[in-house]
Amino acid sequence: MKLILIGATGLVGRHVLALALADARVSAVVAPARKALPAHAKLEAPVVDFDRLPAQAPWWQADAVICTLGTTMKVAGTRQVFRRVDHDYPLAVARLALAAGTRTYVLNSAAGANAASRIFYNRVKGELERDLEALGFASLTHVRPGLIGGERDEARAGEGAALRVLRVLGPVLPARWRINPAPRIASALLEAALAAAPGRHVVTSERLL
Repeated sequence: MKLILIGATGLVGRHVLALALADARVSAVVAPARKALPAHAKLEAPVVDFDRLPAQAPWWQADAVICTLGTTMKVAGTRQVFRRVDHDYPLAVARLALAAGTRTYVLNSAAGANAASRIFYNRVKGELERDLEALGFASLTHVRPGLIGGERDEARAGEGAALRVLRVLGPVLPARWRINPAPRIASALLEAALAAAPGRHVVTSERLL
């Protein structure tokens, strides 16, 4: 299988990349990114500007896309920039890959994704899910983790505090409120891409423990 991975430098994306490169079922990984990635025999990592993606690049033709691209309001600075990174870029990738013949798309979304939500973050995630569904992929999977456990490049004070509390209370909390480890999320994303089950699917946080 040839896989396109978007967001390979992020917490979950790094785990997806490592799993995919080590998996004999994956013949090649294309990981467009803003900066160069370490070389690997199975990896093609074009440096791209997500505002000006190369529409005619031959590597858009693949078996599946996994998208783990995303930012935070702190890093984005404004709602406009956040929406561009978390909605517009993943949707642009989907359109280019679909036009090139790629039939499977797997999204790392969020547990609260809902296009009608009053919470901006959840609304953007829900709008992306809705807009992806309108494109007509043969196989579309939304993986919806809750709070993600793992070491990030950037500190997230509020998220860090929540993780500490949940680690203590985890054994007595409902499954949907527990921490989802980044490697487990990455595995679910890759398995969904490999399975390419027809139709729309949702993997909830309870299944990512």
